Formats: sequence, structure tokens, C-alpha cells
Amino acid sequence: MDNNKHVNGDISKCPFMHGGNTATEKSVMDWWPNALNLDILHQHDVKTNPLGEKFNYQEELKKLDVQELKKDLHNLMTDSQDWWPADWGHYGGLMIRMAWHAAGSYRISDGRGGGGTGNQRFAPLNSWPDNVSLDKARRLLWPIKKKYGNKLSWADLIILAGTIAYESMGLKTFGFAFGREDIWGPEKDTYWGAEKEWLMPSDERYENVDNPETMENPLAAVQMGLIYVNPEGVNGKPDPMKTAAQVRETFKRMAMNDEETVALTAGGHTVGKTHGNGDASILGADPEAAPVEEQGFGWSNPTKTGVGRDTVTSGLEGAWTTHPTKWDNGFFEMLFNHEWELRKSPAGAQQWEPVSIKEEDMPVDVEDLTTRHNPMMTDADMAMKVDPIYREISLKYMNDFEAFSDAFARAWFKLTHRDMGPKERYFGPDAPKEDLIWQDPIPQGIKEYDVDAVKAKIGSSGLSISEMVSTAWDSARTFRGSDYRGGANGARIRLAPQKDWEGNEPERLSKVLTVLEPISAEFGISVADTIVLAGNVGVEKAIQNAGMNINVPFMTGRGDATDEMTDAESFEYLEPVADGYRNWLKKDYVVSPEEILLDRTQLMGLTAPEMTVLVGGLRVLGTNYGNTSHGVFTDNVGALTNDFFVNLTDMAYKWKPIENGIYNICDRKTGKTKWTATRVDLVFGSNSILRSYAEVYAQDDSKEKFVKDFVAAWTKVMNADRFDLK
Repeated sequence: MDNNKHVNGDISKCPFMHGGNTATEKSVMDWWPNALNLDILHQHDVKTNPLGEKFNYQEELKKLDVQELKKDLHNLMTDSQDWWPADWGHYGGLMIRMAWHAAGSYRISDGRGGGGTGNQRFAPLNSWPDNVSLDKARRLLWPIKKKYGNKLSWADLIILAGTIAYESMGLKTFGFAFGREDIWGPEKDTYWGAEKEWLMPSDERYENVDNPETMENPLAAVQMGLIYVNPEGVNGKPDPMKTAAQVRETFKRMAMNDEETVALTAGGHTVGKTHGNGDASILGADPEAAPVEEQGFGWSNPTKTGVGRDTVTSGLEGAWTTHPTKWDNGFFEMLFNHEWELRKSPAGAQQWEPVSIKEEDMPVDVEDLTTRHNPMMTDADMAMKVDPIYREISLKYMNDFEAFSDAFARAWFKLTHRDMGPKERYFGPDAPKEDLIWQDPIPQGIKEYDVDAVKAKIGSSGLSISEMVSTAWDSARTFRGSDYRGGANGARIRLAPQKDWEGNEPERLSKVLTVLEPISAEFGISVADTIVLAGNVGVEKAIQNAGMNINVPFMTGRGDATDEMTDAESFEYLEPVADGYRNWLKKDYVVSPEEILLDRTQLMGLTAPEMTVLVGGLRVLGTNYGNTSHGVFTDNVGALTNDFFVNLTDMAYKWKPIENGIYNICDRKTGKTKWTATRVDLVFGSNSILRSYAEVYAQDDSKEKFVKDFVAAWTKVMNADRFDLK
């Protein structure tokens, strides 16, 4: 390449592609922003995984020497002080913040975020303003990751490092479970907000910033680039009572109640310190924008050491307690034994400092142990004192250190394991045996019984194909691969709140359960197994109606949850507001029905081809919500044929919009309406990628392939939550 000509703008002779991997040229979505973007279903493809398709992390974990690993982490906390010296010679605060900010990105509304995938290694999280210096924490862990290799995921290591940090400072932790598998690129499915700049005012996320409940769903953090709330106050204006309201809503959206919120706030600030002893404006670019010679590091300090007393992260400066490397009751004692006033940190951030304090109660300098500095509190810390509910809980913990330690240990375990799902996914000697309601416990069901006899009984029950298939689908479709909640196992569709969800058609559901529950009791098996078996019976009948004979695979052993095992309040977040698979939309939303379908598909762990074959199959089975005929492109309802795709791609018809997202499918010659459809139906013909799948299934030689692919995708959905089989 002639470099001089290239620099001068003459690139006509350069043989290399320009802009293909940068923002200098437009992508397909830039040119056609209204097109349906299927990238959400294509992320984390096996081709991006350097470990290969056959890699099994659970098998690798069996080779891990857990005790040796824990010993190495304990040693790390006070060793390796050369290139990034630790505050007071202890990395505990840094490692806890890293683990906290990884796990703390979880939100209950869609189950996304959290520390279960090692996503903190990638943009945008690796470069969030709230994650300044966590690049150093992860790099400090590299020698340990290098040593244990594939026997230890980054996701597990990041969370374990925070847990061991607490242990090393004196906390008796509740336990730890391995089992988090790494991803190998950013999570494109996670919506972090619409803002185009970091730390835009909170008003951007609220209809009314004074009413935190109006924060945009599914978001939990108050500003782009923060994990929780602004430590200086709402929009940077200190007001502990207003901040308390935002704290309560933010932690609620993380599935935490008031007691857990107080425990986590106090426990997180019992150790470590904030860093703002310098000018944040002079820091270098974040890791994602830093030059190559930085090798993944960001926020370099060009004028000072950037470490120790010169560290700048949040902009606030100081420790919360007298002994910041010791697990004690110092946070509450400091908070309640002093009066506080607003002051500014060296970086200009608003923080609370004591009006007066004895010198021996001040924390020592991180480098010079003979010098002491004022402690500080954030606006969220002050909320624990001024909010009446938080204050009562805080005083209880201050007067009962053991109760506080236990509450924090349990809340920390919940924070760091919430997105791992049920205990079947836990691995390791320190995984607690106790059943916790937020784990959605389900008892083991019976595995040995006469499946064919049960199927025969169901088949002669009088239930229709539509009723059996729809009920099984509604039971299973709640599964979320983001946090491994929901699914058919447990048969919670028969319990509150699910039995009353509009999308489950309560009247139809009640009728079906009235038939299936006695069959379950007769054979001594779970209702969960019976519901799925009924769905399989319906599919097999539909296959026979199409002139084929293919069995639908079935695995026994599902159990039935009880009301006592079900956190009804948290399950409300799993309620569907739409289901493109059953052509249902609760109401009109800003987001298009087809985009909602993609979101649900990704949460269920399905691919675009699987989505396509399931929609086409469920349409001809007559499973639409309310028994509507939209998208039922067949004259043989109840037969599992490829008619949906055949007629969708048939150029004998044309498509006319009517109203409210409904379309008529008309004969081109006569103009007579043959069928009706929704946007979700027609997108499989309009979107070029989805049409390519639809055309495969519309081919004359694809009738059997369509049925086999449908059965495979259906079985995948029915077994998505069977962690006991994996």
C-alpha cells in the first residue's frame, strides 16, 4: 500500500476493505433503521467461542481444585502490590466493587444483566463511568485465571474474588456456587437505555423523576453508566429523602426488599473507600476507546501516579469506616454517632462529612498510616439514616451485629447468584444446601411410570389439539435464559399469579387443568409432566392429521411447586405482555409486535430458524389467543403442515393493510379476502432473512423437514428448564 497516497486521501488503489469494522461506513441498519434487526438472535454464536462446541464447563469444573483456588485468592488480596498498589495493602475493596458491579447490573424485569456471563469484560460495561479502575481488578486476577485455565470461567472468578475478599476481612459468608459460563462478546440483547451520552440527567429515564416508579422498564439504574443511583443525589443534587426513593425503586428492580437493601448498602460500604483525590477531567480514554498501547487499560492519569491517594474513580473521596479492611459494625456506628454536613471532595463531588469527629475515629491514609482523614458518606448512605423505614432497619442492625452479618451474607449471596437460576445449576463444595424462595425451588418428580398409558388417557380426555398445545406452550414460554427462571417445570401456571394472567386465558386454562389434574392424580405423577405430555399428545395428533407418524420426545421427572415455594411478587415480572407465537398483543406498544417477538425468542434461547418453524406450526394448529384466525393460512386446521409458509409465499395473493396492524390476504384475480394476518405473520415474508427461512419450509420437499424441525424446537422449549438433565 502506498501509505503517502492513503494519508493524502487517495485510497483508490488500496486493496483492503475500509470501514467494514468501524463506524466510518454505514451498516445495513444505518441505511434501513426501520428494518427488523435479527442480531439479538445471532449473538454468542458457537463460531465466536474459542473453546469449541464440545466444551463442557460442568465437566471442567470437576477438575478444579477449589481449596487451592481459594488459597490463591486469599493470598492475592495482600500480595502483588507492584504495578497497582492496593489501598492499605489490601485489594478487598477493589475486588468487592468489581464483583458487586458485575452482579449489580441484574434487573428482575427481564432477567438480563448480572455477573453470570462475565459480561463485565466487554463493552459497554467495561467502559462505564461507574466501572472506572475495575479494568485493573480484572487484570490483577489474570495470573489466577491463567493458572486454572478452562477449569475456571471469568464469570465465576470475578464473583468469587469479591466473596473471598469479604472472607479475608472477617465476614462469614453464606456460600458460593460455581457454574457461570463465559460469553465471548458484548450482550447485544441487553437494553441499557436510549441515552447517547454517559451520565445524562435522570429525567431522561423517568416520566416524573420525583416518582421513581415511572423509570423506564426494564431499566434499574437511574442514569446511563451507573450501576444503581447517583452517589451525590438525584441528578447530582444531594437530598437523602429523594435519594431514598430512588434507592428503594432501584433495589426493588434488582429483586431486593428493604432489609436486603439496607444490609447491602451498609455491608458494601463497611470496607474499602471512594476515590476522588484529583481532577477526573484529565483522565485518559476508557478501555474501549484507549489506544492499543494501553492494552485494554483505561482512564490513565497523565499527571499523577493514578494509584493510592491519587486514585480517581467516582470523584467522591474517603472511607466510610474507621477500619476499612475489617468486617465490623463501623458503618452504622459512624453514620448514627455523628452529625453530617455537605462538603466537596478534592474532585469537586458533593459528599457528606462529619461535623466533628475524634481523630482516632478517622480512617488512616491509604499510603501513610500515620495520617488520618475524615470519613465520608454518599447521599444513598444518608438515606439509611433519614428514611423512616431504612432508619428502623439500620438501627436494628447496629444493635445486633450478628443479625446484620447474617443478613448481609445472605443478601450478598442473593446478589451474586440471583441470575444463576435454580440450585441444579450450582457446583462446588461451598454451595449452600438450604432452599431459598428466590431460587424458585421445585421438588423432584417421579421418573418411572407408564408414559404411554398417561398419553392414552389424555388422548381420550376430549381436550382439543389447540387446548392441549396452547396450555403446554403457555406453561413453558415463561422460561428466561437470562436468569433461568420460568418454564414448565413446577407447573406454576396453576398457581397465583400465573393462573390469572390475561395471556394464559384463565377460563380456557381452568378447563384444561380440570381435565389434566385428575389424570395426574390417577397416575401419581406431577401436573407439570401431565401438561407437557398433553402438549406432546396434541402435536402427535396433528402430525398424524398431516399424514405422518413421528413421536415427540418426552423426559419424565418434572415436579410440582407449591404456593409456599413461589415468590408470587417476583413472578409477576414474568407475565407476558405479548406472544407472537400465539398471535397475541395485550395492547399497542411503542415497540413493534415483531420486535417483542424477537425479545421473547432470545429469552427462550431460540434461534431465528427455530422461531420461524414454531410460529408456522403453531398457526396451523389453531393455537392463536382467543381462537382468532389471523395468520392461520390453512384450510386444514389441526394438521401439522407447512401450509403457513406455502400460502405466505404464494404470489397468487396480495396483502392489504386494514387497521390496527391487521391485514387482509386477498386473491389477486378476484380481490376476495382469503385470510387475515398480523404484522408478526407478515414479517416472515417481508424481512429478507426470515423470508429465506420461510421459503425453505414452503418448498415441496420440506414437508417432513418442517415437521421434524418443529418437533425439535418444540421439545427444546418444553425442556428448556430441565437443569436436572444437563
